[in-house]
Amino acid sequence: MSANSIQKANPGMKDAILQVDHLSMKFGGLVAIGDLSFTAKRGEITALIGPNGAGKTTVFNCITGFYKPSEGMITLNRNDGSSYLLERLPNHEIPARAKVARTFQNIRLFSGMTLLENLLVAQHNKLMKASGYTVLGLFGFSSYRKASAESVDLAKHWLEKADLVDRADDPAGDLPYGAQRRLEIARAMCTGPELLCLDEPAAGLNPKESAALNELLIDIKGTSGASILLIEHDMSVVMQISDHVVVLEYGRKISDGSPQSVRTDPRVIAAYLGVDDEEVEAVLTEVGDEDVIEQLDTGPDAAHGPGTSSSYLAGPVTDTVGHSSGERVTVAKGASKAGQVDARSLAAANKAVSLAAARAAKSTPPAKAKPASKAASKVSTGTSVKATAAAKPAAKTPATKAPAKAGEISNRLAAPRGGKADNLTRIKGIGTVNEKKLNDHGIFHFDQIGAWKKADVEAAEAYLAFDGRIAREEWVKQAKLLGQGKDTEFSRRVDAGKVATSHAAKPAAGKRGGGK
Repeated sequence: MSANSIQKANPGMKDAILQVDHLSMKFGGLVAIGDLSFTAKRGEITALIGPNGAGKTTVFNCITGFYKPSEGMITLNRNDGSSYLLERLPNHEIPARAKVARTFQNIRLFSGMTLLENLLVAQHNKLMKASGYTVLGLFGFSSYRKASAESVDLAKHWLEKADLVDRADDPAGDLPYGAQRRLEIARAMCTGPELLCLDEPAAGLNPKESAALNELLIDIKGTSGASILLIEHDMSVVMQISDHVVVLEYGRKISDGSPQSVRTDPRVIAAYLGVDDEEVEAVLTEVGDEDVIEQLDTGPDAAHGPGTSSSYLAGPVTDTVGHSSGERVTVAKGASKAGQVDARSLAAANKAVSLAAARAAKSTPPAKAKPASKAASKVSTGTSVKATAAAKPAAKTPATKAPAKAGEISNRLAAPRGGKADNLTRIKGIGTVNEKKLNDHGIFHFDQIGAWKKADVEAAEAYLAFDGRIAREEWVKQAKLLGQGKDTEFSRRVDAGKVATSHAAKPAAGKRGGGK
């Protein structure tokens, strides 16, 4: 398949510099990467994070040609409109033709050479071409003199960007560790990359050195036209400079989005900080996910879970990864803490549907009742939740309003109007767990949240253990729009199935809001 045919088949790829589709990497019976797909946009910093052994460096090795993936496609789209399938390119052509450069976890400088010489070595292809691949450069040909001068100027430019120009003639091995990191990045930039892959650039840096690194990476993003893909464990670096974050656990993607959305994802908290259960509980308490804490209290299955020195996958996995038949990479029971959170979300969704049905049944007068129907609700694991919807009350039967006590939300209801609650997960910030909590406190409809006053918000925050989050995420504003039958960007994502929800399907047009 040619580069042009790739772009015509995928017109949206022009906004993505890197497209990873169904990437899998197997070492014998070990699946290090399982069916991974993500996109790195042009002009952005994309971070690839996850616990040790999640497979991050394996992904980098596949992108930069050190490994040839077992399955999948890696597409690099250059600024000139050409596209390359990296898994098909010979290793040496990935930096030369696709313009991909990388650094490594361990610094790989020529310690005996000066800083300037290290950056000139990175430009040897250009200098060799100018010399005609012979000894013509020794005779001072004008073309070689020009290329040599340009190479020196480029090297000095990046030494200045890295704040190292004053030490241009010092041996690279004499630099402090943080300066060597910046020099390695400057050397990579001398190759003129369009995609710069950095493997843990902040590893071992102190806060001052991390700040200097952040400045360099932001400058590269803003002035060089290069996009950056980085692996990093230092969250102060990731959250400050990244535009997009992809999270891996046991070789599979568990979250993909902005730094703000990823940092509050319970699955990410459980997986990325989940080495110590006590630490997980402390973090989850801060974001108010008590139900997730209850799930994590059980701990992983000791017989199959990862040990203190485990790496890659714990327990047996399927030997193949299917893309269309529904087969997925599986990890031994209890090994994936993100999987525990998914399971808890599923249980919470089941319980919420059952409670809503029970309340509706109690509030339904003994009139003509329509037969119960079944609604399938899908959560992020792809598992269907089936629940029986309660019989609808007679038309124009008003819902009973629960009396408000001090410190309670004023407009609580004993049951949802008409026996059917609105899909509150269409409000950004209300997931399936928080929807259950709201339902438990008599909040079922968008117009209830849309009518909240300051006292109601404070009462809800006390229930949900959120401090100021409702105002920050504009729950009331979102609820008012949804109550009027309008959509928000987030609600459209929920309706499209891109966000986990406890409800069966997108409501019919014009019947979404308010439960009126």
